[in-house]
Amino acid sequence: MSTGDAVPTLGLIAGNGQFPFLLLDAARAHGLRVVVAAIKEETSAEMDARATREPDWIRVHWMSLGELSRLIEMFQREGVTRAVMAGQVKHKQIFSSIRPDWRLAKLLLNLRTRNTDMLLGAVAKVLEDEGITLVSSTAFLEPMLACEGLLTARAPDEMERGDIEYGLRVARGIAGFDLGQTVVIAAGACVAVEAMEGTDAAIARAGAIFRTLGESAEDAASTLQRRLTVVKVAKPNQDMRFDVPVVGVPTVEAMRAAGATCLCVEAGRTLLFDREAMVVVADAAGISVVGVAKDSAQI
Repeated sequence: MSTGDAVPTLGLIAGNGQFPFLLLDAARAHGLRVVVAAIKEETSAEMDARATREPDWIRVHWMSLGELSRLIEMFQREGVTRAVMAGQVKHKQIFSSIRPDWRLAKLLLNLRTRNTDMLLGAVAKVLEDEGITLVSSTAFLEPMLACEGLLTARAPDEMERGDIEYGLRVARGIAGFDLGQTVVIAAGACVAVEAMEGTDAAIARAGAIFRTLGESAEDAASTLQRRLTVVKVAKPNQDMRFDVPVVGVPTVEAMRAAGATCLCVEAGRTLLFDREAMVVVADAAGISVVGVAKDSAQI
């Protein structure tokens, strides 16, 4: 693969999970070759196997989170002028495990606040200055965006609908501060708010808290009858180039383990991975999944 190739080349900054592999499939369907910047701390080793199977259109370069200069030099050498970010990079990895090179260290020193939006936005600006435009991954994955309305067999009941409405207000509030995008609600009370740990871990924490309340409360029976509702939203001014909300089978499995019975996501701004399998798992567990429009206060 070289700058003289007739086939257009897309750069892919790959995090963890299946998102990067879905992006690879979509890029191929669009007739693009892909140069992958695989993050050592996050990307699955399966990426090498994928490149070995399809060497004519995938090339993989492994690098650590802090190697911004190396990333830029590699993309320029490969003739990449457009790139996407796909796959989660855990927030705690970004702010704890990272060993910045000189370029990233300079960028970090100039940040007003060290939240994800600020950091990734600054990285995107550096890439742009070097002739590499970061584009939205959803440009390739629009069919995977959640639609509005009921996605499963069971609709939310009255209590879950009330928890969704309250959860939307809380979730949009914390998302506006770039603290997280998910809240877990039960009977009109906020049980857990997502922070650096991620959605599935926040759901698990809510389940653990809920079980503790049930074990210690005098009205344990009534407490345990309450159910958890998970609400996940995009940020008010979501930059669809990075940190796009994602749910899938692992989300539903985390909900089932925690005792959650309802999931609400924002339509058109949340990616549903393996939608059919996710719905099958949700239906089997009696979990209701709904999509709501941006800025809607209710379903």
